[in-house]
Amino acid sequence: MRNPRSIVLSGALALGATTITLPATAADQPHNVVLFIPDGLRALLVSEETAPAMASIRDQGVNFKNPHSLFPTFTTPNASAMATGHYLGDTGDFSNTIYTGFPVPGAGSSVTPFLESDPVLGDVDEHFAGDYLDEVTLLKAARDAGISTAAIGKLGPVLIFDHTDRTGAPTIVLDDSTGTPNGIPLSPEVLAAITAAGLPLAAPSRADNGKAGNATTPGAKVANVAQQNYFADVATKVVLPMFKARNRPFVLVFWSRDPDGTEHTQGDNLNQLTPGINGPTSLAAIRNADDNLSRIGRPSAISGSPTRPISS
Repeated sequence: MRNPRSIVLSGALALGATTITLPATAADQPHNVVLFIPDGLRALLVSEETAPAMASIRDQGVNFKNPHSLFPTFTTPNASAMATGHYLGDTGDFSNTIYTGFPVPGAGSSVTPFLESDPVLGDVDEHFAGDYLDEVTLLKAARDAGISTAAIGKLGPVLIFDHTDRTGAPTIVLDDSTGTPNGIPLSPEVLAAITAAGLPLAAPSRADNGKAGNATTPGAKVANVAQQNYFADVATKVVLPMFKARNRPFVLVFWSRDPDGTEHTQGDNLNQLTPGINGPTSLAAIRNADDNLSRIGRPSAISGSPTRPISS
């Protein structure tokens, strides 16, 4: 690779999207960008104890003092903003579940589909002239400019970053549905690289992490480690080496379901108010996301050149 400088951006869904413009000089070479989103993370909970990699990026890079979400607690509206740089009035993605005005096949003909679904996103795109957001996304703009692109992680927001092409060729898309009939297909190049790396061709489920529990049975007591380890493995052992071999700039989006997913299902406080979402399972979820960031943002994983950290 032509020793391009790499930028690691760590942004939290609960903290909102940030548009960042870096000054260019004649001596600048093309940058690589890793956009890492720890879904639902609160900025004030990041410390050297809870999330050392994120704390390091914050302390050594640019720290935004007043981060916030565009739409608190709803994934796809915030994903649409991060993906396009536009407000919800432009994209129309006002919630995870929206009224479409037509029966959506991928949602059982519901007119109020849940958008965190690859088939549903395809259906609403098809109905709304091929692009339900009606705005150019970050990854589409990047790939149109000849930049390598990939989106890895949580089902729904990952595809939103490049939802208008469903071939899996221009942008590599890996999410919960990868390897199933509902997932975006992987190119032969990516399939071969995953196999060569000794990794499964299908993403693992959340398993016990996805068990929400009820009034008598506690929910999850483990973070989303297995599934996110797979995504981090694919990112570091398949996608980033592939991008390095292409010898051109890249943009990688990694959307970590943790800590949000684990906080939804955590079972630390069955029939009691404490310890709440700050219990050991939720803290393990934050560390899980931090471990993923540490692996993906490691200079050797990106290109062997120094990173320029930016935290939001």
